Amino acid sequence: MLSTLACWLLLLVETAVALTDTLGLKDGFLSFNTPTFAVQLVKDSQTLYSLNTTAGFNFIPTDQMTFRAANGNYHLGDITFRARTVGSTAWISGDTSQARAKVTALPVSGTTLAAANLAPTLPKGSLLNITRRWVVEDNVLQLLFDVTNSQTKAVEIGSLGADLEFNNIFTGRTATQVNNLCSLFDPYIGQDAGYVQVTPLLGTLPPLVVLPVGSSPLEGWRFLPEATSLTPFYQSQTFEGLYEWDFHTLAYAQNEWAATTPWNAPTSFVLQPGQTRTYGLQFLLAPSIRDIEATVATVQPVAVTIPGTILPSDQTGKVFLNTNLTVANITVSPASALTWTTNTDAKTGGWLGLTITPKTWGRSRLSITYSNGKVQTINYFVTNGATATIDSLGNFLTTSQWYTNTSDPFNRAPSVISYDRSVNEVVTNDPRVWIGGLGDEGGSGSWLAATMKQFVQPNAAEVAKLEQFVNQTLWGTIQNRNNVFFYQPSTVPNYDYPSNEDWTVWWSWDQASAWATGRGYDYIHVTAAYWAMYRVARNYPSLVSTHNWQWYINQAVLTVSTLTNPADRVGFVDDGLMGETVLRFLLDDLQREGLTANATLVESRMKSRWQVWTTERFPFGSEMAWDSTGQEGVYIWSTFFNDTTTALNAVNSIIAYQPVVAHWGYNGNARRYWDNIYAGKLMRYERQIHHYGSGLNAIPLLGSFVSDPTDYYLLRAGFGGISGPLSNIDQGGFAAASFHSFAQTMAWDAYSGDYGPNFSGHSMGMGTFIINHPTFGWQAFGGNVISTSPTVQVQIRDSVRRRIFIAPLGAQLSLDAGAFSALTFNPTTGTVVVTILAVADGATGAASAPQGRLVVSQPTVVSGAHLLKPTTSLTVDAGAFVVPFTNGVGTVTLS
Repeated sequence: MLSTLACWLLLLVETAVALTDTLGLKDGFLSFNTPTFAVQLVKDSQTLYSLNTTAGFNFIPTDQMTFRAANGNYHLGDITFRARTVGSTAWISGDTSQARAKVTALPVSGTTLAAANLAPTLPKGSLLNITRRWVVEDNVLQLLFDVTNSQTKAVEIGSLGADLEFNNIFTGRTATQVNNLCSLFDPYIGQDAGYVQVTPLLGTLPPLVVLPVGSSPLEGWRFLPEATSLTPFYQSQTFEGLYEWDFHTLAYAQNEWAATTPWNAPTSFVLQPGQTRTYGLQFLLAPSIRDIEATVATVQPVAVTIPGTILPSDQTGKVFLNTNLTVANITVSPASALTWTTNTDAKTGGWLGLTITPKTWGRSRLSITYSNGKVQTINYFVTNGATATIDSLGNFLTTSQWYTNTSDPFNRAPSVISYDRSVNEVVTNDPRVWIGGLGDEGGSGSWLAATMKQFVQPNAAEVAKLEQFVNQTLWGTIQNRNNVFFYQPSTVPNYDYPSNEDWTVWWSWDQASAWATGRGYDYIHVTAAYWAMYRVARNYPSLVSTHNWQWYINQAVLTVSTLTNPADRVGFVDDGLMGETVLRFLLDDLQREGLTANATLVESRMKSRWQVWTTERFPFGSEMAWDSTGQEGVYIWSTFFNDTTTALNAVNSIIAYQPVVAHWGYNGNARRYWDNIYAGKLMRYERQIHHYGSGLNAIPLLGSFVSDPTDYYLLRAGFGGISGPLSNIDQGGFAAASFHSFAQTMAWDAYSGDYGPNFSGHSMGMGTFIINHPTFGWQAFGGNVISTSPTVQVQIRDSVRRRIFIAPLGAQLSLDAGAFSALTFNPTTGTVVVTILAVADGATGAASAPQGRLVVSQPTVVSGAHLLKPTTSLTVDAGAFVVPFTNGVGTVTLS
């Protein structure tokens, strides 16, 4: 009966769609073959219907077109604009998607495949006459718009945008279909040097690169609103939506975007009567994701940023410009936010090197004008000094976000609770009960960040409070519950649930739902809190007073045991669980402490999960239809059990949604677009900037780089991601869940929300990575190279100061207490000298480490490198200690 009803409803939907087909699918298609693509256009609209590579991969959602053929559905080939006659103030809008009519086909010849005048599908009086042409020029497919002023007065174009449609629709697809058929696309909003990359989700197929033709800058990036109620459910968890390449943005900047600062300075263009200007895009296929920049460089300048575009104020950055053009001018906005000088780091010709010194906290933009008048922009985010930023985070979490209401009927005190920065108050009431309920990612985030901060940088006052939280609230109240706050007035009749909130939505759980213990993700946060406190108690024993390190590590093991015990039937246990790198850290510590039985239990439980993943091609499931949370755990344990195939699948999956571009918002920013619904104050589906996917997915990328220290793409993507969580922390120490990317908002969300997993990833993956790049020479990701001759000298400036990887040696140095401050490396002899301090530079509130365990390992054997032997002595410059190593481990007494 149900099956019959479902088929009947589907028939109704299909019939309704067929009746509203204004795109013209019924009238057929125009088909062409280019050297790179097989192209189909809808005959009536001349918009793109399919774009197939010679290998058969289609970048367009062709199979969804029957559901997306109505007015208001955007397609590649559509254009929007706002224009006005010079001297008037009101903008007149045009949009080819809103009231479709068959366009006027024009005769074609030579390199033109198809052409049409768009007047029939534009409103009368729209001021501009536009002809669209599909052209193959020098074997490259191009989309051109000839924009003509047919008026007798000059016309100002205030906005002009080319709509982009690629197959990012997951609705109704299996995991196999999603990964084999779909792509994600992200911009480099870099003006004349801008481009869009479209990456198939497999991560191994050639990506599409969309670049400007002529003077067609990528000035802005606008989300395209569509109706959301019909399949395939636009702007939902299974269909993020589409975006527009904006050539001009002044009309938006004066109106919808007036309260924000856009990525680039907004412009308009004045067309004189009878004048035509051509705007266009071209479509290239890169051999691989790693080759996107090289493909772009065949057409226009490319900027490589090291270590990326998020710069703490105590680190310098590098920009290398690949161009045959001369740089005419470089400016900064806001003025003096950054300073720059040229450098001679590049080893090969064709590169101009710049050294960037950050000066002013927040967003800034570097604008490079070339000799031909073209402009390239690079957007930066400057934070406070890296360790100082972590210092301020810990203080804010344990003061402003410290909840002390002991009369709270839900027993949430004492705790670090969610916070609303827009009103500077803690959040105790939200219909999404986990936010004020200390559970899920949206409510656990703050206490998770606070405890993991102590692993990185313990502070005596903060540890004292967190001991209370862990031993009273976490152990006694939260345990492994979904959350502790709930909506059930009959159970707490004296509690004042705010009447201005809607408590009828599904997420206003009652007590039974809130106190359920079946969500596996929550166990990881609890484990991390116990493990972080174990690390504090083990390495800074004077800071704890309630329990010793044995108790904390045992609680962590008990949590993992419950999570993975088949009898407890915890949900999602066979999925990768965000932040579960901490389980690997826990296992290492259990083995080192000689806790063999517990270590065996954890390892055997992880092996059972990994064995499930070996049977699946795409073992990246979650609560969602598609997600970017499972890859971290899958990679960690596949690597541990020497399963290179599954680990590589995870890395390939990540690089498909975690781009490398010269823009702080998108560089290393893993794809997330629905979590503001569940943990943000502004609840909206949108591409989130540096949500927790950044910090977590960076861990596999950096781990894979350590395994292959010549794959610099993974280092760049991984370091961009691991740096993301620093940008979320404001000057006062508040950490936002994510940055809103929509051009009308462009601001950090007001809620702390689910920031915790982001910082958790940051704390476990951040380090300093020292490389000798074949093109750019000696560089440090996370540090400052201050000399390269006769030795390489590096100031260690990352936020954690506990890990250094020396790529030419394939060697990793790690501390479990104290902090690295400097390193000197002699490439000729292989000698390494490190300076180790009891407290990291800039961390004014951090406790001094009484001693540190220094571990030197060589996870990668690099050809020609000096191998580190178990008897190797490493000079430690902190009072002239010389550390003899036994199996790569030494102890440094600090003062």
